[in-house]
Amino acid sequence: MNRPNFPKKALITGGMPYGNKTLHFGHIGGMYVHADVFARFLRDRIGKENVLFVSGTDCYGSPIAEGYRKKVEQEGFEGTIEDYVMNNHNTQYKTLKDYEISLDIFGASGLEDTKDVHQTETDEFITTLYKNGWLEKLVTKQFYDTKYDCFLNGRQVVGKCPIENCQSEKGYADECDLGHQYMPEELIDPKSTLSGETPEMRDVTNWYFKLTDAQKVLKEYVNDISTKANVRKIVWETMNESLGEPVIYIQEKFLNDYLKIKDELPKHTHSDLDNIKGSFVIEFETLKLREEACPILTNHNIRYRTGKTLVPLRLTGNIEWGVKAPSLEGEEGLTVWVWPESLWAPISFTKAYFKRKGESEDRYKEFWCNPEAGVYQFIGQDNIYFYGVAQMPMFMAQSNKELNIHPKDGELQLPTLVANHHILFLDKKASSSGSIKPPMAADLLDYYTAEQLRAHFLSLALGNKSVSFMPKPLNPEANENEPDPVLSQGNLFTNVLNRLVRGCFYTTQKYFDGVLPYGEVSADVIQSAERTILNYENHMYRFELHQIINDLDSYIRNASKYWSKNSNNEENIKQTLIDAFYMVKVATTLAHPVVPTGAEKTQEYLNVDYDKFFSWDYIFNSIYDIIDDPENHKLKQLKEHEDFYVKHPSQFK
Repeated sequence: MNRPNFPKKALITGGMPYGNKTLHFGHIGGMYVHADVFARFLRDRIGKENVLFVSGTDCYGSPIAEGYRKKVEQEGFEGTIEDYVMNNHNTQYKTLKDYEISLDIFGASGLEDTKDVHQTETDEFITTLYKNGWLEKLVTKQFYDTKYDCFLNGRQVVGKCPIENCQSEKGYADECDLGHQYMPEELIDPKSTLSGETPEMRDVTNWYFKLTDAQKVLKEYVNDISTKANVRKIVWETMNESLGEPVIYIQEKFLNDYLKIKDELPKHTHSDLDNIKGSFVIEFETLKLREEACPILTNHNIRYRTGKTLVPLRLTGNIEWGVKAPSLEGEEGLTVWVWPESLWAPISFTKAYFKRKGESEDRYKEFWCNPEAGVYQFIGQDNIYFYGVAQMPMFMAQSNKELNIHPKDGELQLPTLVANHHILFLDKKASSSGSIKPPMAADLLDYYTAEQLRAHFLSLALGNKSVSFMPKPLNPEANENEPDPVLSQGNLFTNVLNRLVRGCFYTTQKYFDGVLPYGEVSADVIQSAERTILNYENHMYRFELHQIINDLDSYIRNASKYWSKNSNNEENIKQTLIDAFYMVKVATTLAHPVVPTGAEKTQEYLNVDYDKFFSWDYIFNSIYDIIDDPENHKLKQLKEHEDFYVKHPSQFK
């Protein structure tokens, strides 16, 4: 089997949670656990000194400002907005630690030392886009609440998404909760969240990234990643959906109305009007022409929906709680729209990581500007537009005026996106802003251990499709006599592997006074391990993380069967232990990214060097190859009823 090539250095980052909330189960189960497992694997695979795992709280933007306003008005919160965000940031970080998410830095774009680094990075990033000719200053319409006498941003406006066939529950100022982008004036039935009234549209001037000019290079990029084994289909398919031509969908019942005014519209083509099925399509050469057509259709009471296409990406706005935008061409007082600045925030966090260590911030280039390094961004499917369609050309434009999908050494490299489908709750999509509220991640730890949940979340195969999380304690329709589906994968460790490891230790203590039996591992045991290791490695490279659970399941259960079959044969107990400890070493190393606490306790009791034991430099070696005196190696004494992989206290009856 061909072994995959991993980068010499790797940076892993996860989508940033907003600073107006604590983490719900989707943050952990839909993204952070997957990112952490890959980060832990790479530390073992290529060396921990070559891996960084960064993330942080997304502090700025209208969701945070709106959340703070409600906290003050409805709950009497007396702190500043910084206090509000800091409280949420600290709670998020505690939850991440409780789930054993091994971040090297969990920053905050608007707090403490990372705030200053992020402000500097923002200035440099946007200024470079401007110098390379990728910014344009546009006068556009923005929602204005006449009752409150203020402009409205982001989630201060709620309506219905104008994109054809969109199933979102809410549309906001210029994006819906499924990530579709549109111009503000296209939002259907907008209402102010401040007054509840229909806002006016007033002219504002802002800076935009020329995303529409990147369509050709984005199509080239999509074609390129669609051939790669380690890029999920959902990434390039979702990106491709946004690269359509500027079109408008009109319902069949408005055909005659359209025919009466079609000559008033800008130049366009239309679909076959003699063979209409529900709606027909009119297509324009440019987005600008489509925008000119929309008010004409509206004025004639013709209902329509727009199709997905590239629109200029707004970089700046006038929200008070935001990163300050650089002064360009005399435009002062602007702040940066939250989504774009969150795209380069992981770069800020990387710089902040090195700054905290007292090292040069330029060391970030070892990870972000090095063709021999890899950057892996774990996100949810709703964020593919921003991290794929918007981020990639902006990163390319940091280096040159001409965009190139293959950056050179020293230029900002393009991350590999690892996107998961939705993780549902009790067969329904749950979100903090939707009608189905998700359980908080911290609350799940009242019923399960972090390692049980980690193993289960991996097994859901979210890389393939949306899957429901069905915790029995929170499911009112659960059958009392049926097992909890969440515990299935955790039982592999708390029951099967735990019994195997304990059996090896207790038997060694009984027959060999706790000294590890020394000898040759059986050839068939080695061959079985090698097959599993190679399968596991390839699955990890392709981000088929549910398959590594399957690999572990098969290997651990086979090792358990071997132990059950042979451990009662006292005449051959030495060879049985030699083989079993080899299997324990392999199983523990492969399980390490998934259930780190149990794996590291096993390593501790084996009394072997941490780095050598978990390093893939020794993955095919026996345990004797990583200890100084293999013929006289003493294991740590295991007490009676001591567990390596533990169950939650609530699960004992």
